[in-house]
Amino acid sequence: MKNKKNIIYAVIAVVIFIALVALNNLGLLSRQYQGLLVPIGVNIMLAVSLNLIVGFLGELSLGHAGFMSVGAYAGCLFTVHANLPAAVEMPLAFIIGGLAAAVFGLIIGIPALRLKGDYLAIVTLGFGEIIRSVFNSLDILGGSGGLKGIDKSSNYIIAYVLVVITILVISNLINSRHGRAVKAIRDNVIAAESVGVNVVYYKILAFVLSAFFAGVAGVLYGHNLAILKPATFDFNKSIEILVMVVLGGMGNIPGSIIAAVILTMLPEVLRFLADYRMLLYAIALIAMMLFSSNPTLVAFRQKIFKKKVEGGK
Repeated sequence: MKNKKNIIYAVIAVVIFIALVALNNLGLLSRQYQGLLVPIGVNIMLAVSLNLIVGFLGELSLGHAGFMSVGAYAGCLFTVHANLPAAVEMPLAFIIGGLAAAVFGLIIGIPALRLKGDYLAIVTLGFGEIIRSVFNSLDILGGSGGLKGIDKSSNYIIAYVLVVITILVISNLINSRHGRAVKAIRDNVIAAESVGVNVVYYKILAFVLSAFFAGVAGVLYGHNLAILKPATFDFNKSIEILVMVVLGGMGNIPGSIIAAVILTMLPEVLRFLADYRMLLYAIALIAMMLFSSNPTLVAFRQKIFKKKVEGGK
């Protein structure tokens, strides 16, 4: 049954890739939508990797943009100063960016062992803001003006391959013994510990792996824009990624993928409305949150309604 599922997913991945290549080669995709393919890939990687922490581990993290920025600067700084063939340079940049972010994921994962809920959210939020301030003050990284001279070498094929790798690794982890342990921690930490689950190990594993793929997404992002500015990786970016996870469903990888695609494309689809597009984007986002049948959002709305009723009494 598991092998049958993997075969189906592999066929779907190949079909989507062939369709993308065909649409691009036949000129059926406008320049506007061609330019969206890499950002869509970046956001899918960010949403799926954050879902590992928020959805499957059950911890609230508001510092995912910080992990992304660490990976972006580490990988792009390497390519700016390394004079290597592109076939060697790019894979090394992705590995360096991912590992640099993973180190910070380990650093953040350690206090996560003692903190939960709002307290962990504050720590991760603080991490993101500290990292942004550090990047602003480092001349070697271009300061507030940004890191320039990055090769614009990302394309939709590289983005697609990285997206597939991210989804494969995280989905296989979730469906493994490790994944069941992570979900057991989310459901009840005390019960998980009582049956021999190493809570320390699995929490750190989730943070490190999530940070790794956020870092890789950052490198892909940097090589798509050819410039990195610290202001890009602010609190709003972390919230944007979190919204994709919540809208798609916490603990739901296909949902995260769909939400990432929709929320990346929506501002561009509404571009013809000029000054009103961001207003309508916000309205559309609120409407999706209110009327979605996603179990996560339904539970959230019920919780809010219950509080309102109790407050009225």
